[in-house]
Amino acid sequence: MDADTQALESLRATMRASFDAEGLAPAEVRKARLGAVIELLLEHKDAFTAAIDADFGGRSRHHTGMELYATLESLKFARANVARWMRPERRSAPLPMRLVGTRARVEYQSKGVVGILGTWNFPLNTVLSPLASALAAGNRAMLRVSESVPRTSALLAEQVRKRFPEDVLTVVEGPLEVSVALAGLPLDHLVFTGSTHVGKLVMAAAAKHLVPVTLELGGKSPVILAEDADLEDAAYKIVLGKSLNAGQACLAPDYVLVPERLRDRFLEVAQRVARAMHPTFLDNPDATVVATPRHHARLLGLLDDARRAGLRIVDTRPEGESDEALRARRKLPLCFVVDADRSHAVMQEEIFGPILPVRTYGTFDDALAYVRAGERPLALYVFTRSSATVARALEMTRSGGVTVNDVLFHGSIDDLPFGGIGASGLGHYRGRDGFRALSHARAVCEQSRIHVQKLSGMVPPFGDAADKNLTYMLR
Repeated sequence: MDADTQALESLRATMRASFDAEGLAPAEVRKARLGAVIELLLEHKDAFTAAIDADFGGRSRHHTGMELYATLESLKFARANVARWMRPERRSAPLPMRLVGTRARVEYQSKGVVGILGTWNFPLNTVLSPLASALAAGNRAMLRVSESVPRTSALLAEQVRKRFPEDVLTVVEGPLEVSVALAGLPLDHLVFTGSTHVGKLVMAAAAKHLVPVTLELGGKSPVILAEDADLEDAAYKIVLGKSLNAGQACLAPDYVLVPERLRDRFLEVAQRVARAMHPTFLDNPDATVVATPRHHARLLGLLDDARRAGLRIVDTRPEGESDEALRARRKLPLCFVVDADRSHAVMQEEIFGPILPVRTYGTFDDALAYVRAGERPLALYVFTRSSATVARALEMTRSGGVTVNDVLFHGSIDDLPFGGIGASGLGHYRGRDGFRALSHARAVCEQSRIHVQKLSGMVPPFGDAADKNLTYMLR
């Protein structure tokens, strides 16, 4: 066992012992812990905004404000509802047992120590939104903010230390190897946000100790514009959603399927909308940068591959701003890649940046078939005026969540579960569903003093009464 793993395992064991000694934390204790995280964010919102801006090398303070808001809403929603979620849930015992007083229920018990591995794109939300579920469920938590945002991680660690004992909540800092060590601990649950590739490695590490996992992995979330879609409205909302955090969001639209006759009109409107939202880019503080040089180079590589394939690229770069100057700042205006297919790199992996492929389709069922042929995405977005079209899309596709006539919004509703399916993830957090995911649903049966089996003749030596009862039971 290396030094990182040894230190983390010692901390985990301390937290587990503290959890066992406390027993099930009452609702008021859970509310207080959630409240302390809320106060932490509110008191230091400006410092977090500055830290994230510095870590990114230029991130819109408005984008960070939206992240803070969404995170606070998750924490507040959990605090407001945790007492209700904690109530035992009555279940029904079979009829013969009910008649003699048998009672059944589910009690949602805290699991213990939860590990939460976040990512750099929304460094606060990807650790503190799952934390809302973990604290509501009465757990301890070990948080890991991505090593790519060290200032944000250090600030969160400092403020958590001031408000929480280390055996209740802690932020684990250090290089990438620390994340690997945390994923391999015998935790009681592990929540990971990141790529599908890394998610597989995390799940394999957790499997060594049979640690249950929640994986939020993203994927290629499609947008389908039906024939009857409001094109102006759709283009505006798609561009707005794709521009959030420079497209560096797991729920960002990843490609658009549009009827052939509407393609050029959609591109025209979308280009106009994008330029109106960012009339300048180079010195615009609300034009968030691509967060790391490696990620920037990957996105430029996707565009280079598209050019080599002869695909048309529609960009929204403001006039007078050169590619060279923008690249030097790691700023990439939204651009559309037209008619890419799965032979092109831009359609083979999650883009996670301000590049949006636009493809045409024949019939609406063709569009649904194209979505089904790929991995199951984290989100599906459908623009239509027809309830029948919505029903058809819901019936014939599978995705983590769906927003109709907008993008991203299902992920902002804390009373909805948040998570993927298949390659886009496993399990949920947020709201009641997150509380349940990070609790153990413990079955409890309370039997009366009446001996049910003896009363019905279902004890050896078996006789006529047992035969009659089995005949009745197996009818």
